[in-house]
Amino acid sequence: MKKYIYIKKIALLLGILPIAGLMSTSCTDQCESTQTYRAAIPSTIGIESLKNSIKQTTASELKNPAKIYVFGQYLLISEAKKGIHIIDNTDPKNPKNLTFLSIPGVLDMAVKDNVLYADNYTDLVSFDISDINKIKEISRLKNMFNYGLHDGLSWYYDSFNKTITDYEWKIVTQKVKTNCGDNGNPWPIYYREGFSNDLSFNGTAAKNPSTSGTGTGGSMARFTIMNEYLYAATQSDLLVFGIKNPARMDSLNKVNLGWGIETIFPYKDKLFIGSNTGMYIYDNKNPSKPIRESLFQHVRACDPVVVENDKAYVTLRTGICGSAPNQLQVVNVSNTQSPFLIKTYEMQNPHGLGIRNSKLFIGEGSFGLKSFDASIDTDIKLKQHLDKVDAYDLIPISDSILLMIGKGGLYQYDYSDLSNLKLLSTIPVKN
Repeated sequence: MKKYIYIKKIALLLGILPIAGLMSTSCTDQCESTQTYRAAIPSTIGIESLKNSIKQTTASELKNPAKIYVFGQYLLISEAKKGIHIIDNTDPKNPKNLTFLSIPGVLDMAVKDNVLYADNYTDLVSFDISDINKIKEISRLKNMFNYGLHDGLSWYYDSFNKTITDYEWKIVTQKVKTNCGDNGNPWPIYYREGFSNDLSFNGTAAKNPSTSGTGTGGSMARFTIMNEYLYAATQSDLLVFGIKNPARMDSLNKVNLGWGIETIFPYKDKLFIGSNTGMYIYDNKNPSKPIRESLFQHVRACDPVVVENDKAYVTLRTGICGSAPNQLQVVNVSNTQSPFLIKTYEMQNPHGLGIRNSKLFIGEGSFGLKSFDASIDTDIKLKQHLDKVDAYDLIPISDSILLMIGKGGLYQYDYSDLSNLKLLSTIPVKN
């Protein structure tokens, strides 16, 4: 029995336990067993192929959406490590899927003055999107990112071989020889040549300020733009890029933040950075050299953050980031050198969040979407709970329109009445 418990723990760590409802074992006369399980399958990409792999195609269906971004009448949705969907949202009741920009490795994006900035695995790339139908690459900074995380899996760059190794979850079915009479081991070890247990913790954060010509990202974004600077949060560093001339981007600074960095949110002349262990506040008066002012610590957890009226709203959740309680924490940041907790609210499994004019929205993952009246920070009131949707991240893009993305796709709501959110449209995920 001890042997099987140990094997089960190993399988849990590697993320290759059988999927409920998919695991099947059927013995034949030759004692052959069919096993179905989820596994991380590696692939290798040559670094020199990155640039040539970018291309614009016709609109495609959502399959594995990651981040959302708003720029003018356009919605941008990153298809995890595949590309960016561009949608005309002039009429939120009838959004039109216009085109797809294939960018291998992309997760994050930001836009300023009709220039799109995105990660192309190791490279930072800028695109001219003034004509949505003819998007053009402007410039590229190579080898800015050496690794990345998404959905619990990591990719990394091997500078010696000039290759990128990435992993993808896939459902694997195989037949193996078994002892049909041995029913005592419900947790067989699954092994596949080339499988790596380099499963890293994911996290991904921000609403941009109303800088002229700059778009708005969700609370899970790692890219944000302030004036003539682009900030990119990796798992351990804050990278600062000068984008005054998009055709000649400059790599200006690299600030070490520690490990477990997840999100970035600009507010006034500060940068609020969410991590597995706390919320960092950086002074940004000198935009090329952010300076740490303070750290508001919490137990290990996934931690996106948004800020309004000198109040930071931080969600903590259990999962791959840690075993913290599921909570919303409201923090006073009027003195950024000495932030303090105002109050904690219990949640179910909070992911992304957004706030506008004291109207707070929290995505509870598979537990749904919640709207709150946050006008009194010590008495935040739940107004509505939509429990039939999966809510990952969201952006209140106006005083009445809310964008929400989750496993089911992109949803838009009219939140004029916080107690009665009205669904305007849906762009579903292809099953």
